[in-house]
Amino acid sequence: MTDLFSYALIGMGILFWYWGTAAFLRRRSVLFKLHHLSVADTLGSVSIIAGLLLQRPREWPLLLLAILSLALWNTMLGYILAYCATGGDEKRGGDDG
Repeated sequence: MTDLFSYALIGMGILFWYWGTAAFLRRRSVLFKLHHLSVADTLGSVSIIAGLLLQRPREWPLLLLAILSLALWNTMLGYILAYCATGGDEKRGGDDG
């Protein structure tokens, strides 16, 4: 039963990856596409690692570290990519004149 649930999580993670990639086919802004891709990639990767966690319970410290790293990395990368995509032209509240 655990193997079946593990394979279901891994399959769901792969589906999330494809779902995020499908956003590039839509006619939307670049920021929408990046957001969609980063959320789907994070959910897919965490689902796959959770499925691996069920198969290899003795490796839980490394897999938990991988889940936390993915969540932090993908969040920060999304913000950096959005900032670069807008050109970094937002005013920061300074007195530029």
